[in-house]
Amino acid sequence: MITVDVDTRYLEDQSDPDERRFVFAYTIMIRNRGDVPARLLTRHWVITDANGKVQEVRGEGVVGEQPHLKPGQGFRYTSGAVLETPVGAMQGSYQMLADDGVRFDAPIAPFTLAIPGTIH
Repeated sequence: MITVDVDTRYLEDQSDPDERRFVFAYTIMIRNRGDVPARLLTRHWVITDANGKVQEVRGEGVVGEQPHLKPGQGFRYTSGAVLETPVGAMQGSYQMLADDGVRFDAPIAPFTLAIPGTIH
């Protein structure tokens, strides 16, 4: 079983609210809590801003890597997203390939991107 934890932060120095540019960083921790090693093959993200605009992102690996996680191992990386609104959400999945040949999706639960203080 693969678990995914997310920590987000607003990057004020890279954002320009007057230009409707809101930049967020997110740090992901992927952990293999199963019994079989598995490799992360691809990612699929659905990014939605407060106006309902949806961006879909698909690609190989994460940050140029396809980490191979043994049971108990984790992999941490940081990436970013640019929205046109001060609040948005992301969710998605990683396609994994276990060493026993089984392909499966590791879901990434929805999480919020928001300027501090905009959501109570």
